[in-house]
Amino acid sequence: MNKDEMILVSVDDHIVEPPDMFKNHLPKKYLDEAPRLVHNADGSDTWQFRDVVIPNVALNAVAGRPKEEYGLEPQGLDEIRPGCWQVDERIKDMNAGGILGSMCFPSFPGFAGRLFATEDQEFSLALVKAYNDWHVEEWCGAYPARFIPMTLPVIWDPVQCAKEIRRNAARGVHSLTFTENPAAMGYPSFHDFDHWKPMWDALVDTETVLNVHIGSSGRLAITAPDAPMDVMITLQPMNIVQAAADLLWSRPIKEYPTLKIALSEGGTGWIPYFLERVDRTFEMHSTWTGQDFGGKLPSEVFREHFLTCFIADPIGVATRDRIGVDNICWEADYPHSDSMWPGAPEQLHEVLSANHVPDDEINKMTYQNAMRWYHWDPFTHIPKDQATVGALRKAAEGHDVSIKALSNHEKGTRGDALHAAARGNSGEN
Repeated sequence: MNKDEMILVSVDDHIVEPPDMFKNHLPKKYLDEAPRLVHNADGSDTWQFRDVVIPNVALNAVAGRPKEEYGLEPQGLDEIRPGCWQVDERIKDMNAGGILGSMCFPSFPGFAGRLFATEDQEFSLALVKAYNDWHVEEWCGAYPARFIPMTLPVIWDPVQCAKEIRRNAARGVHSLTFTENPAAMGYPSFHDFDHWKPMWDALVDTETVLNVHIGSSGRLAITAPDAPMDVMITLQPMNIVQAAADLLWSRPIKEYPTLKIALSEGGTGWIPYFLERVDRTFEMHSTWTGQDFGGKLPSEVFREHFLTCFIADPIGVATRDRIGVDNICWEADYPHSDSMWPGAPEQLHEVLSANHVPDDEINKMTYQNAMRWYHWDPFTHIPKDQATVGALRKAAEGHDVSIKALSNHEKGTRGDALHAAARGNSGEN
């Protein structure tokens, strides 16, 4: 397949939320209490909610910027590409990158919306609903052919969480962002079946995918407090391996044959060994641990329930048959530091060509699996011949994608307190 003929749908991108996102969706009685974006004297912009300060760290919005500007220091909105937080500009960036569709994870509330969990549950629920309404109606609704809608959970209340899943499914949302380790956030673990049962019921009833993103519990794998940042970045996928094991051996997998779970931004290269290991564990230990998958191997059950995704991942592409081609999607990770934007089609095509991936398998991994898993059809809004890499890039002719230095400050000049906050939030945002 020619590079320009590919159709690309990313199941893992990110939003830097705009400052006015609550204006049209939060009841007026709560507006004064809502999280707000504050422009600081040092030029950075930080979300502030009560006593919590959440910076937009540089690693979260480096698309189009030189690697010298990567880092953990807080940034201002004027120091990142407008496509990070303005939907019209995002579409221009997607076109220039040859990307048809995108599913966008949240930033400042945390991937599981834990920022909104306050002692006032009515207020907390209003915040979640307002965020979801903004995301579905304003962000995704502005370009329905271009975004797979995803909503936040009511993580502190499984009954309310189930209601919110059903409310959003009624308007075509089949994607829920969640944490890879609720126990690390102070909630019952995935193994507390009764606690989370209302949520599992709602997910299955509405055919909604549970997306567990790396770092979503805020507990990233690290070897020591003084380890270089490179250690944490290297080990980021290890969090998703833990989540995969937790969920595969959990009761919901056995109780709900149609439950679907996505391991977001987790890569794929580790999966063949993981599947060998779970089968070996089952063979050697299920007699005394009591595990029963109804006559199937854990690896078979994994392929029935789990969706994985990759950015380039040559090893994962080479071993795709051992993972399951129907279980793999592509991701762009825009505007984070692992993103290949705007050269994603070139780098992806190089990996696919090197591994002699046939056209039918390319189509599955680049867009068809995403459409099927998330019940999303962009072609009701855009003809397929206008959705290819080549067609989208032609529509974006003249859009500036050159690498530019955007920071207005020198590194190390934005305060120890905010730098520490950035380091603490880097795994989740």
